[in-house]
Amino acid sequence: MTTPRTVLEALTRSPLGFLRTAWPWRALGYLLSGGVFATGVYLGVAGLLTAPVGTSARVLCAGALVVFAVALAGPLERRRLALVDRGDGDGGSGRGDRQRPRHTTRTAGYGAVSVLAVGWMDLAVALVSLGIPGFLLLTPFQPTALPWQTVAGPVAGALLLPVAAYPIGAWAAVRAAVGRAVLFPKDRELREVVRSRARLVDAFETERRRIERDLHDGAQQRLVALTMKLGLAGLDLPPGSAAAQQVGEAHSLAKEALTELRELIRGIHPQILTERGLPAAARDIAGRCPIPADLDLDLPGRLPAAVEQTAYYVTAEALTNIARHSGADRCRVTARCRDGVLRLDIEDNGSGDADPARGTGLVGLADRIAAAGGRMLLSSPPGGPTLLRAEIPCAGPSS
Repeated sequence: MTTPRTVLEALTRSPLGFLRTAWPWRALGYLLSGGVFATGVYLGVAGLLTAPVGTSARVLCAGALVVFAVALAGPLERRRLALVDRGDGDGGSGRGDRQRPRHTTRTAGYGAVSVLAVGWMDLAVALVSLGIPGFLLLTPFQPTALPWQTVAGPVAGALLLPVAAYPIGAWAAVRAAVGRAVLFPKDRELREVVRSRARLVDAFETERRRIERDLHDGAQQRLVALTMKLGLAGLDLPPGSAAAQQVGEAHSLAKEALTELRELIRGIHPQILTERGLPAAARDIAGRCPIPADLDLDLPGRLPAAVEQTAYYVTAEALTNIARHSGADRCRVTARCRDGVLRLDIEDNGSGDADPARGTGLVGLADRIAAAGGRMLLSSPPGGPTLLRAEIPCAGPSS
């Protein structure tokens, strides 16, 4: 069952559909946190202005409290946004790890508006929306309530809860949208860029799989059949004849074409990666590398397909670079999966001084790793050694 992404969708899906999602409670917590904070500031200012001290001291203390509250409101809003932005199946986008706002003036101005003008509106919307159904639900505890009211009141209050949830959710969504637009003006564009890049990578990998499957099941099978037929035809011809010589040459060319096609298929998308996972695929790469490679792969089983694909192509490209450019006579591949992150280290004892600007494929590796949500670190001082580290987040072993 899909999760509602809007307030109206959740309310219209079923009368009590809002109880099966977390957004109304997060929206209520979002409004109450802002409202309680603003109310506390108001009460604090009122208490300071009525304190039995001098007028100047009262004004200075009240002003200092307001300044402190305004300065705190911006960072507090970032924390509050995690309540309505955090995704757990309710349509959130998982932005709880959002960076701090860079525009300090913008943040201070928004904090002043939140504390002095909008905070009490958050509290008012929450209290008014819940006041009527709450009053009806508490009807049985009212000593003056009639018998029919003790029954009808809770029923009416329960029916009004979805109605009360709508203004709470709608106002919280508006407030959160304004907060994101003011504090993080570039956040939406960055999210869309990241999502589109991930979609492009997924589409590219899907197309690679389709091409590999078509070549494996089509052209390769035909070449195998052609090679067998040419071999059988050569057996039926007189040895040493011109026809036997021509058929033998055609048979050799067909076998060479089949070998090249298999290498091409392996480069497009290796079947061993799909069937046996990253360790077996990495051993296959290392076995074909002209530079001796030591493998130290400690993985807890199969990883998500996207993680395995990224790690495989990083390993293949890195070993190709080592063989072509490093001048090394030994290299090492290490893989560890700890705390939900796959750390892949590829080290060689070559001359070092690797530079992405020289067109050695390092920029493409960094882009591929970034598209998977990871990062690439490179240490290559002149004289070596060179260490390339890829850190790729993964949810853990796949089923």
